[in-house]
Amino acid sequence: MCGRYATSRSAGDLSALFESSDETGAGVGPDFNVAPTDPVPLIRLTPEGHRVLSVGRWGLIPHWSRTAAGAARMINARAETVATSRAYAPSFARRRCLVPADGWYEWVREPGGRRQPYYMTPADGSVLAFAGIWSVWESAGRDLLTFSVLTTAAVGELAEVHDRMPLLLPRERWASWLAPGGETGALLAPPAPEWLAGLEVRPVSPAVGDVRNDGPELTARVPARREEIGSEMTLF
Repeated sequence: MCGRYATSRSAGDLSALFESSDETGAGVGPDFNVAPTDPVPLIRLTPEGHRVLSVGRWGLIPHWSRTAAGAARMINARAETVATSRAYAPSFARRRCLVPADGWYEWVREPGGRRQPYYMTPADGSVLAFAGIWSVWESAGRDLLTFSVLTTAAVGELAEVHDRMPLLLPRERWASWLAPGGETGALLAPPAPEWLAGLEVRPVSPAVGDVRNDGPELTARVPARREEIGSEMTLF
C-alpha cells in the first residue's frame, strides 16, 4: 500500500489555524512527500482539555505492542472498524487528533501500465484536517507519539481516483472530533459533498513516488489525460 501526503505550514501557522499551543520546539518543517514512519505535526488535547500542536510518527504503535516493526502497516485505520478494532478502538475512544495537510497523493494505473500520481488539495489553498487517532508507545524508557489517519469510502470525483479517501473534517467538526466520547456515527460521517467540491484533483510528477524527493514542485500540475482515471492503486 502506498502512503504519501504533503504538509508545509510552520508551527506558528498551524498553532494559529488550530488555536493550539506549540510543544514542537521548532520541530515542524515543510514536507511535501510525507511517507510512513515520518515525524509530522498533529493537534491533540492535553489532559486538561487544551489543544496542543505536537510531532508524531505516522504509523500507530499500540501501547501493548512489543516492537515497532508493524508501524508502517498501521498508517491507516478504517472508519468502518476503528471503534471495534483491538489496535485502534482505545485511541478512537479517548485519543483523537487532527492531522494537518496541504493535500494527499494517489496513484492511478493507466492504460499501458503507467502509474500517474494525482494530488488532492483544496483549490483555495486552505488547510485540510485528516481525522486521526494517536497513542504513546514506550521503549527503553522513551515515549514515542504515533498516529494513524482514518479512512472512509470516497465520494464524488474522488471516487474516480479510488474507492477510499482520508476522513476529512471541516472546521466546525474539529472540536467534537478532539473531545473524548461522542456519538460514533456522527464522528465518522463523511463531509458534505458540497464541501468536497472545493477539492482539486491534480496530476503531478511521478517524482513523488521516490521518498527521497521533496519540495513544492512535487505538487505542481503536469499534463495528464484526466479521462483515463481508473485504478487499482490506493493511498488511503
